[in-house]
Amino acid sequence: MKVTAIETVVVNATHRNWIFVKVLTDQPGLHGWGEATLEWKTRGVVATIEDLAPFVIGEDPQRIEHIVRRMTHFSFWPLGVIGLSAVSGIEQALWDIKGKSLGVPVWQLLGGRVRDRVRVYTHILRGAGGPPPGNADISAFCDAVQETVEMGYNAIKLGFVPYTGYDAPLPAVRHVEKLAAAVRERVGDGVDIMTDFHGRPDSIDAAKAYIDVIAPIAPLFVEEPIQPGDARAMADLARRVDCPLATGERLFTPREFADIAENRAVAFIQPDLAHCGGFSGGRRIAAIAEAANMGVAPHNPMGPVAGAVALQFDIATPSFVIQEEASGLAPWFEEVCSAFPLTMTDGSWSIPIAPGLGIEIDEKAAARHPFQQEVIMSLDSILPDGTIANW
Repeated sequence: MKVTAIETVVVNATHRNWIFVKVLTDQPGLHGWGEATLEWKTRGVVATIEDLAPFVIGEDPQRIEHIVRRMTHFSFWPLGVIGLSAVSGIEQALWDIKGKSLGVPVWQLLGGRVRDRVRVYTHILRGAGGPPPGNADISAFCDAVQETVEMGYNAIKLGFVPYTGYDAPLPAVRHVEKLAAAVRERVGDGVDIMTDFHGRPDSIDAAKAYIDVIAPIAPLFVEEPIQPGDARAMADLARRVDCPLATGERLFTPREFADIAENRAVAFIQPDLAHCGGFSGGRRIAAIAEAANMGVAPHNPMGPVAGAVALQFDIATPSFVIQEEASGLAPWFEEVCSAFPLTMTDGSWSIPIAPGLGIEIDEKAAARHPFQQEVIMSLDSILPDGTIANW
């Protein structure tokens, strides 16, 4: 069996363009799907997939690790997030091919299932209909949270913290305190709450000020309380607060996650299989996390192929805790699929049995949503004095 071509299908979903990767083989009808979505970097990722194609075409698609090494080692230059996203999409498609050729789901190839369902969480109103509702009106915000939970979720991730610099203004801290308490009162103790800081605080002290007022509602974790990349600073913050921390969506290599593990910097790591090398990179990262007693809560605010990939990974990963899912980001999320494996019951995905990833893209339906310049939400991340803040 040989790889004969690599194609991309780009689908606009308002705030991001989904980048689906299709790897074709010389076996009639046998191809695989992956996803390499990277917000606001669509053109760069698509072009990089084209650059990587000569390392893949003509190779046996079942030699996945070999092909990954061809892409990463023959490239010479460190690939960065654009390059690794391209690698990830291709790598995922190779697993899809292998599963289909052998007639088994990918989770069987990863060692078999270690759980009977995969717990998921979503965003406020499932992220549908544009930017999330502002949190200035606490009552309206709580209404939206309640509406989301009533969709069948028992875990939700929310944005409590405003754009922040090196300090945390007391009025803003007091508001976050009231907001967090109101949300917990509204949903009760049976719903897990997570909050994503998006790395907005520029200092440990600013991050701590907000975490301290959120901690009483016992969140499952606080995500990216400071910018990623400084494991020692994250570990310092973790020792100062009474709340589990998480990070990882903007870390890509096993070495970066090893730094987090060696410093015992967080309770949960959040690799994104569309950026960290697909299943191959994700499995290495999960092993590092398990050795450091850290749970794995994969990042995934993307399209249906990324969801299918995450599901297969979660089923076979012992240190898995909870999965981010984004099925509400577009009203036609499932319309671009002629086969769709993501079914939810009681806040968890069911175990699929179809070969490969269990997903098939309807390219005619996908073509109805062609590439467009995304709505870039980060353009509004400005502090009152005009300083550009972390989004």
